[in-house]
Amino acid sequence: MKHSHLHYQIALTLLEGVGPVKAKEIINSYNSLEDFFTLKPIQLAKQSGYSKSFLSKINRSTALKKSETIVENIGKNKLQTIFIKDDNYPHRLKNCDDSPILLYKKGGVDLNPPKTIAIVGTRNATQYGKDIVDQLIKSFAGENIVIVSGLAYGIDAAVHRACLKYDIPTLGVLGNGLDRVYPAMHRELAQKMLKNGGLLSEFIPGTIPDRENFPKRNRIVAGITDATIVIESKKRGGSLITANLANDYNRDVFAYPGSVHMETSQGCNLLIAQQKAHLIQNPEDFKRLMGWNDQEVKPPAQRQLFHDLSEQQQIIIKHISCTSKIQVDILSVKAQLPISILNQELFTLEMNGLVRCFPGKLYAIA
Repeated sequence: MKHSHLHYQIALTLLEGVGPVKAKEIINSYNSLEDFFTLKPIQLAKQSGYSKSFLSKINRSTALKKSETIVENIGKNKLQTIFIKDDNYPHRLKNCDDSPILLYKKGGVDLNPPKTIAIVGTRNATQYGKDIVDQLIKSFAGENIVIVSGLAYGIDAAVHRACLKYDIPTLGVLGNGLDRVYPAMHRELAQKMLKNGGLLSEFIPGTIPDRENFPKRNRIVAGITDATIVIESKKRGGSLITANLANDYNRDVFAYPGSVHMETSQGCNLLIAQQKAHLIQNPEDFKRLMGWNDQEVKPPAQRQLFHDLSEQQQIIIKHISCTSKIQVDILSVKAQLPISILNQELFTLEMNGLVRCFPGKLYAIA
């Protein structure tokens, strides 16, 4: 049969022994994915330097054949696909080394909103945790923000329900294919979320919610957002995995403290004690630390010194000047500069007194 770009994109995610990092190498090593799946190993080896042995072991033909069924399933379930090279791929997530190369989506939620945060917590939520969720979500009403969680029992479900209550777009990231909802009792909740939010997964339709899928799901929750807030967590569990991943991605992490006598507070207290999370007690603490309270937009700064900047630095200054504060990952996309180079230039600009750095990896004209 005639294969489309989508067939090749899906097949790339099905290759044996090839994860997201290696898949990105493959994308950058060949003229096209069609070449990768149709040329003979000896021809591919000449283009990329990969050995013929490696190219034989990954089973390209089997992966491409499997993609045919998956494409049919995508149409049947009315799913959207987002490839890592697409303009609408989440730019925050794209900056993570292990970001998925293909995402499956339901709903019209914006994956690149001005502000987005993850709110996660224990499956055994107490009334204390649920009250915090309601207070926190209510404070974000009308602020053009997307709230992300995992559609699990407890805090996650409370987060999504509060978003529906206060008309805030909310995204549920799943550890299974989007042809089903897990847990099943959240099907109605998930359906309501589609009206002003959505569902997201890297797993092909038909994937069941195996235990090993959830750490992978958690890295998307951490990577697609500006910050992660943990509300109630045991010493071990998915919430702490998400918090640690967010730290690894250089994102801010926040936690609400709780009683030392409560098992569901031990994880949050531990994050705070280990300085892996900022202690917050109310929404105002979070907004202040993220620099989201200051809505005043400064006019573009006019300084003679700006004329002495390098071309890259002038591009950075131009984009920072267009808003009151800008998050470093968003700046990376707008300036079309890798994070490593951008951080070097920002450090130089900060040392010269031209920009200021705020909590939440936000930058503004000094």
